[in-house]
Amino acid sequence: MNIVINDEPHELAAPLTLATLLEQLDHQQSGTALAVNQQIVPRARWSTHLLQEGDELVIFQAIAGG
Repeated sequence: MNIVINDEPHELAAPLTLATLLEQLDHQQSGTALAVNQQIVPRARWSTHLLQEGDELVIFQAIAGG
């Protein structure tokens, strides 16, 4: 399956959930936010949201400020 993560193409084995992808990328989840195809995915759905061919994923750090 081909997806784009932060503007970089990746070829990954399917099926793959967001939670599993973050584990494979060794990405710390504290403060992390995810958007798939420009839609924020709530953390509660990361373990069930399956990535699809051609998905565009943005991984970013939530920053508090004022």
